[in-house]
Amino acid sequence: MNQFNGKLAIQQRVLPAYRVPFFDLLASHCAHNLTLFAGQPRPNEMILSGQPQVAEFRPAQNVHLLGGRFYLCHQKGLINWLEEANPNALILEANPRYLSAPAAIRWMRQRGRKSIGWGLGAPKQNAFWKNFIHQFDGLIAYSQRGAEEYAQLGFPREKIFTAHNSVSLAPDFPLPHRPASFSPRPTLLFVGRLQARKRVDSLLRACAELESKPRLIIVGSGPERERLQALAQEIYPGAEFVGAKHGAELKPYFEQADLFVLPGTGGLAVQEAMSYGLPVIVAKGDGTQDDLVREKNGWQIEPENYEALVGAIKNALTDVARLRSMGAESYRIVAEEINLQKMASAFLQALNEIYAS
Repeated sequence: MNQFNGKLAIQQRVLPAYRVPFFDLLASHCAHNLTLFAGQPRPNEMILSGQPQVAEFRPAQNVHLLGGRFYLCHQKGLINWLEEANPNALILEANPRYLSAPAAIRWMRQRGRKSIGWGLGAPKQNAFWKNFIHQFDGLIAYSQRGAEEYAQLGFPREKIFTAHNSVSLAPDFPLPHRPASFSPRPTLLFVGRLQARKRVDSLLRACAELESKPRLIIVGSGPERERLQALAQEIYPGAEFVGAKHGAELKPYFEQADLFVLPGTGGLAVQEAMSYGLPVIVAKGDGTQDDLVREKNGWQIEPENYEALVGAIKNALTDVARLRSMGAESYRIVAEEINLQKMASAFLQALNEIYAS
């Protein structure tokens, strides 16, 4: 992996715990460390904040304005942080809802330094988004779809980089072995927070429809747990609710499973499931799943399409040999293409090319 021979500053609205390993890895490849600036989430967001061990951290004071699709955020202290950190390069969230970004870009430009935007893409192809992204010297997209959206707004393609969104290191263990047949029935696994948008109720209903009556393991906790357990008692009493598990506690569940299913939006466990050689069924989202889940290793379905969920599970379970082959492809993708090391390497490439331009 390359190195950035300067001091890097990164602004985030919030610092989720799952993102900390990436920032610490990136910091270890910056010659003069990395400094982070981030505030606290809104209470209703249920985001677990983290604390880096390698990167420096400066807390921001987030001022949350309005809500819903009108939400805006102002971060107090951003310019003071830049003056104290005095970075050679700055990476900002490329989201026009965050009102402090233009002032930070101007501060850097006045000193002849570069600013890079990092984001999901430009979902609205209009003049507002075009003017916003053209303030940056370069852009890093989470996915190929996001990179294409930036390019469609006229941002120079040679200054757009794709760093596939990742929350897991490349697996340091071999592809787990699974038998050539289900023993005695297939095992489906869900891992995630139990909230309405995850559509675990649809997964319970789908399993109830299947002739194979698979073993269903649900790992996680959250506001929907009691309701989901009551529903399971009514329509699929064999469903196993094992509560929240983290780190090494998850290993036996991934190893027992034949198929990982995420019927709703969001979900950080997909890559970890793939690292254990699991084919996956996931709901389509912001584009980050497009690069991760392909025809050779899984299925993408519409998050509100119950029939598509049932169909995908039935399809997956009809051919064990194909399912095992798809699991092997999942393992290859996260081992070779999409992992924290590859993500950090893409950031370093973007930094070095934009910094030198």
